[in-house]
Amino acid sequence: MPRRLCRDRPGASVLIHVRTMLRRLRAVRWRRIILMLLAAWLVVSLGLAIAVHSYGYQDHATNADVIVVLGAGLNRNSRPTTAQRFRTRRAAELWHAGYAPYIICTGGKPYYATRSEADACKEILMAEGVPEHNILLEDQSRSTKENALYTRDIMEMNGWRTALVVSDRYHLLRANWLFNGVGIVVYTTPTTVAYLRPQQYAYYVAREVAALQWQAFNDFFNLPFTYVPIL
Repeated sequence: MPRRLCRDRPGASVLIHVRTMLRRLRAVRWRRIILMLLAAWLVVSLGLAIAVHSYGYQDHATNADVIVVLGAGLNRNSRPTTAQRFRTRRAAELWHAGYAPYIICTGGKPYYATRSEADACKEILMAEGVPEHNILLEDQSRSTKENALYTRDIMEMNGWRTALVVSDRYHLLRANWLFNGVGIVVYTTPTTVAYLRPQQYAYYVAREVAALQWQAFNDFFNLPFTYVPIL
């Protein structure tokens, strides 16, 4: 028969007590490790939030081969969102000011829409006086990463190297990272976020922090994902 620990044997109670203490110590150690990791993540997230906000208030507008408008979604009626309108009008201003001879409108067709974000961008540009032959469409992308990848293809076909990227302030840090990452020489210029309430702006900054962390994880492990619906 298997031998059992008898509580009446000398030292048995001491051994049980020691084992109990060791289990408690291990539990405490793991809780401390988890709390330390959580604290580190919060510090990193706060640092990223500050970086996202600070970078967004820097305007690096300069002459480039092409202006790139990053898509900002469509409403349920397939009309451009407020963000899309502000981004596109900023691009039109830059074009009229002579920063670049061409504009690339980016953004694919949302599942609920009847047209692409790029097509909505083109419509606004033409209403702002930009000729159709100066507008190119990248209408396949579903994410900022795909914006960068497909824009690079268009730029390579036209022999372009430098891009002036237009987007909301909170979006520019990640856009700069991703466009640089695919080999584009990128300059960024922000649009206004005055249309956002403070809590909305805070939400978008937090979303960008999550997206930056995901992209770092994706790149570190060399994962093939270029699109995540919630980001």
